[in-house]
Amino acid sequence: MRPTESFVGQPIRALQTMLRVIAEDDPSHPTLVPDGIYGPETMAAVSHFQRRHGLGVTGVTDLPTWEAIVRHCNPALIRVTSAQPLDILLAPGQVICKGEVHPNLYLAQAMLTVLSQVYHSIPLPSQGGLLDEATADSIATLQALSSLPMTGELDKITWKHLALHYPLAASRYRP
Repeated sequence: MRPTESFVGQPIRALQTMLRVIAEDDPSHPTLVPDGIYGPETMAAVSHFQRRHGLGVTGVTDLPTWEAIVRHCNPALIRVTSAQPLDILLAPGQVICKGEVHPNLYLAQAMLTVLSQVYHSIPLPSQGGLLDEATADSIATLQALSSLPMTGELDKITWKHLALHYPLAASRYRP
């Protein structure tokens, strides 16, 4: 029995997608469009992979070739995609106040430093995980720019605004 049309060529498309990820990570590999057809382009990409990785060059995806492609694709996928997001843990209603030390302050201070250096509208915080005067000033300025009450304390709402502003600033950051 022949599989329905939606399943035809999916292993080939998966192979092509993995080879494309490997090529995005290492431009010495040919780029391949995942079209689900094991044609000359796919054979050439498989042959190139086999040659580069010490496998018998046949252009055919046998089990050792498939396993090597999977082994190389997984770390390549991590390198070519966005970094894993990080969720901080603040208990419901938790507020980090002036004078407190907290591990999340290291992250907040690092992000505030980037915002300060890129946009120059937020004062430079101190470092060290302590919510001191300099860090409180940075947080309060971020809060004002985000139309939040200027408490200088780190709560979930302030963290959300910090996390929303940080990615764009980080993409423009030049040390």
